[in-house]
Amino acid sequence: MTVRLLPCGRRAVLVELDDVLGFQAALTQSPPDGVVELVPAARTLLVRFDPSVTNAERLGALLRQVSPVDRVVADAGEVVIPVVYDGEDLADVAAETGLSVPALVARHTAGTYVSAFCGFAPGFAYLTGSDPALHVPRRSSPRTRIPAGSVAIAGEYSAVYPSASPGGWRLLGRTDVPVWDVERDPPNLLPPGTRVRFTAVPS
Repeated sequence: MTVRLLPCGRRAVLVELDDVLGFQAALTQSPPDGVVELVPAARTLLVRFDPSVTNAERLGALLRQVSPVDRVVADAGEVVIPVVYDGEDLADVAAETGLSVPALVARHTAGTYVSAFCGFAPGFAYLTGSDPALHVPRRSSPRTRIPAGSVAIAGEYSAVYPSASPGGWRLLGRTDVPVWDVERDPPNLLPPGTRVRFTAVPS
């Protein structure tokens, strides 16, 4: 496994690698002294540390010895999201992938997804685990407004829009499940590590 380490100020190291969740799981199981926070992204893991306990050089030496482990997701639990599959892009995605609409829905609901990281907007979880047949690019022209609860795909990811916002993902359907709710503790329903399943429901 190739790991690249980049300093981020006096209090963090950015780790560039392929298996972010496996690396994060290893650090969660055996955290090096001084590590205070792990922030995953698509191909990086930001490791924040307490400079009174360690420094970037010492921590970097330890990070180079870490081996990813099987992704640990049990603590975050599983969330089942009911979806009405009537999205504006459903027919186009089916045609692009060579699938019928029912077959496309069946493949999307058959996946076991994991929230890899959150970004773009509060509560916007990038869900890995999509069937490779459903890996389609974003729209060439983003929409100016996508409703909250829209279930969408782009590239290797699936997602649920937590709030109304612009976006270029392909819309497959919608859900009434609020994935981000400031009145809830915690507000994010899909923090990194959460397992997610989609299930089709009638409109």
